[in-house]
Parts: sequence; structure tokens; C-alpha cells
Amino acid sequence: MSVSTDLVPPPTARTAPAAGVVPLRRPGRWISAAVVLVVLAAVVRSVITNDAFQWGVVAEYLTAEVVLRGLGLTLWLTVLTLVLGFALGTLLAVARLSGNPVLAAVSWGYVWIFRSVPMLVQLLFWFNIGALYPTLSLGVPFGPDFVSISSTNLIGPLAAVIIGLTLHEAAYAAEIVRGGVISVEQGQVEAALALGMGRGRILRRIVLPQAMRSIIPAAGNALIGTLKGTSVVSVLAVQDLLFSVQLIYNRNYLVIPLLLVATTWYVVVTSVLSVAQYHVERHYARGAARALPPTPWQRLGGRLR
Repeated sequence: MSVSTDLVPPPTARTAPAAGVVPLRRPGRWISAAVVLVVLAAVVRSVITNDAFQWGVVAEYLTAEVVLRGLGLTLWLTVLTLVLGFALGTLLAVARLSGNPVLAAVSWGYVWIFRSVPMLVQLLFWFNIGALYPTLSLGVPFGPDFVSISSTNLIGPLAAVIIGLTLHEAAYAAEIVRGGVISVEQGQVEAALALGMGRGRILRRIVLPQAMRSIIPAAGNALIGTLKGTSVVSVLAVQDLLFSVQLIYNRNYLVIPLLLVATTWYVVVTSVLSVAQYHVERHYARGAARALPPTPWQRLGGRLR
């Protein structure tokens, strides 16, 4: 009885060792990394050793009372502007997406106007609103007025800042919310309507939770932009962080170290907001992937292990 050898591999094929995988060499990657590290080290050394920065003065004024008061006002303006701006922006986004052509047109016109005019120009307009409308009245259009007040001193610097920043932020927030809503698959809305769900419940339970994955990154950028954008209110003598350090260096002429004080606080607050944004994004990323991406600390621990 003979045994066929057609299915038996030759001895050389059975005993041949597996070929090792040789990683691709990338010398350019290591050379570019070395160049960047050398340049970075030179910049850090220049900043630390340059006496013109006067780091001792920076440390002295970093926690000064007037600086902390200005920082508090900056944070308050940022939070208030973001809350009011996104509240108004959400209404504008809903109006833009509605089937009412009048609401959609008005929403589009609002976004067009307030995104076209610079923020500083808007603040100056609101601060000088008394020159445009000396008297504000409430009554029947083209008819008698019921209430009439003088607007000369009605809007002060702080009120003008709040109104201007809020209206400016609402225009960008409307586009952020609208972009997040239209990123949700329309078939899910149609399926929910087929199940008898109301449009309000669909918006709360289906559309917004998924839209937040697109809204949060853009909203985080808007928040950081608003934080830095509040520095323009110093032109109206509103004592924010930048105006506070300007008051100090107008007396002692230490311009560079006082500007570094403001820069340091802006960097610290922006870094904290970036960390918060990262964790909020991870929260709303649940369900979009099988596993959440590791945090920077988890990646570092994995590499060390």
C-alpha cells in the first residue's frame, strides 16, 4: 500500500525558520526630533537667562490684588458670555433649521451681520448707542409711545461689553449648534417619528446627545477664543485682566514683566479649560467607539510598562 506524498510538504518547507520582520529605518525622524529639541532648549535658555524679562517682578505681581480682581472679572465675563451666547445661538440655530422661511431668513441675516462686524466695532457701537438713539420708547409701531426713557447714560461700559460680547458670541454659537445638529443621520429622526416620538423629545433624547460630539470641540475653541477676546474690553476702561496690568505698568513703567503676568494667567486658565474640554469630549464619545481612547497618563504608563 503506497502513501501519496502530494499533501506532505517537503522537509525544507517544514523546517524553515520564520522570516523576522525588520522595522523600517527612519533616520530623518530622529534627526528632525534632535533639531527641534536643540532649538527648543535654546529658546528656553534664552527666556530663563534674559534679565529683561524680570521674572522676579513677574512673581511679585502675579498674585497682586488688582490683578486677581481683573482675572475674576475676565472669568465672569467669559462664563456669562458663553452661557448667554449659546442660549441665544441655540434659538438661532433652531430658527435656521425650521421650515419657517421668515425665521430662517432672520437667523441667517443675524449670523451674517454679527460675523461680519469686528467685535471691537460692536463694543464701540453699543457704548455710543446714546448718540444713535437718544431716547428709547415702547409703544405701537407708527403710533403713540407708552414708555419713553433717555438712553444717554442707560448703557455703561460694563453693560455695553456684556451686550456686545453676547451678541457676537451668539452668531458663532448658532453655526456651531447648527453644524452639530445636521451631522446627525436624518434616518434616526425619521425612525423616531415613525415610532410616534415628538420632535421635542427627539431633539433632547436622540439628536442633541449625538450632536454634542461635534459641538463640544468647536464650543471649546469658542470658549477659549472668548476668554482671550475679553481683552478688547480694556478699550472701554473695563478693569479686566489686561486693563489691570496696564494700570500697574502705567505707574511703574515695567511693561514687559506686567504683560508676562497677564500672559501667564491666560495660559494657565486656557490650559485648565483645555483639560476640561478633553474630559467632556471623552464623556460624549461613549457609544461612538467600542473603547474610549486612552488618556495621556494611560498612554505614558503603558509605554513605561
